[in-house]
Amino acid sequence: MSKNPILYWPRKIKVDAEYQTARKLINGVDGIMPDVVTEELNIPAIFEATPDAVIYYPVFYGSTGWWGELLGSDAHITDRLIISPECQLMVIKNGSGIGQRKTGQKQLFAAEIYPTSGFFKKMSSEIATVADMLATDTGTILALFTGRDKNKFVNILESTGNSYLGCIGRC
Repeated sequence: MSKNPILYWPRKIKVDAEYQTARKLINGVDGIMPDVVTEELNIPAIFEATPDAVIYYPVFYGSTGWWGELLGSDAHITDRLIISPECQLMVIKNGSGIGQRKTGQKQLFAAEIYPTSGFFKKMSSEIATVADMLATDTGTILALFTGRDKNKFVNILESTGNSYLGCIGRC
């Protein structure tokens, strides 16, 4: 239960049924209606001002790169709530207040990779699978992977000349 739930909603809210459903769901979970942010979200500033806040971040069907805002912060995805087949809410908390992950639970790893066949041949689905990718202007790809073993994942990345950016949560 959070005393400071915050719902980020980048769409128009007046006629959005998913928005209304999200608010009701958060109220049911936290026992309080969330504050709503409709402008650009500054995750580090929110957690600096309110360390125990919980941010509910909507991810709509077909979204790419939504997780990029978490890179470079101490924020982590701790759960997700399904709103509809087109929308789910990622539950984001300040990383300093998060306990240890459960053994065997899938984690969300971010990496900067060079899109070479050598990397994809070495990276098996037993180690990690790609959840999302974004091309950069420099020819690399920022990628989100799901996997269970961080050490194996990092070893494959480093052995192929790629960079591990961090774990941004679990799923």
